Amino acid sequence: MAVDSAPVPWIAMYHSVGDPSDDPYRITVTPDRLDRQLTWLGRRGLRGVSMAELLAAPDRKNLVGLTFDDGYADFVADALPVLRRHAFGATLFVLPGRLGGDNAWDPLGPRKPLLTADGIRQAAEAGIEIGSHGLTHVDLTTADDLRLKSEVVESRAALEELTGAPVDGFCYPYGTLDERAVNAVREAGYRYACAIDPGPLTGPHALPRLHIGQNDTAVRLFLKYRLHRLRRRPVEGI
Repeated sequence: MAVDSAPVPWIAMYHSVGDPSDDPYRITVTPDRLDRQLTWLGRRGLRGVSMAELLAAPDRKNLVGLTFDDGYADFVADALPVLRRHAFGATLFVLPGRLGGDNAWDPLGPRKPLLTADGIRQAAEAGIEIGSHGLTHVDLTTADDLRLKSEVVESRAALEELTGAPVDGFCYPYGTLDERAVNAVREAGYRYACAIDPGPLTGPHALPRLHIGQNDTAVRLFLKYRLHRLRRRPVEGI
């Protein structure tokens, strides 16, 4: 049976929400900048939603998937109030193998605390979709078979036990993926998975996203929005 190709949905990728003064990887936006970016969406008739809502919608043209990687502790303190103010949803990809730890995978730092189990539950209770970012933030394309399976299978089981809810989404650490990683994620039972630029890979387990940072003002957001839809190939099977 032929698989339909759908226009690529717009999925925004955030990380930390806080102080960006020491930010070598450009992963941080201030709460004020996030507020302005979400205001820009709203003024254009766009609504930020979780990945689950985005993928379930029969018509996605006015929806934007909002995703936050790594599970930084500042999500609850600084991002969640902004999302609530706009009545927007989001998906938070977390690392159950690093609960209460920090971003030790970033060699240049600075060290940012990650959510505890209670913080993840608090986000889930606020209506945020919880997804897996693996157990410990390793590049799945370089992991051996045992480590790969552990990262995708055990992380899902741990989060489902922690939240008491199904975990349907996965996010590839570093945005890196290959057919082996995609197959492992699919076989683990995830309904979808987010990358950054999946290259030739396509489908619900290789969704492209757009990095949004502190420098993304209204003009840059407009350009990114338009170019993302023009440059990305259609996505099969969603």
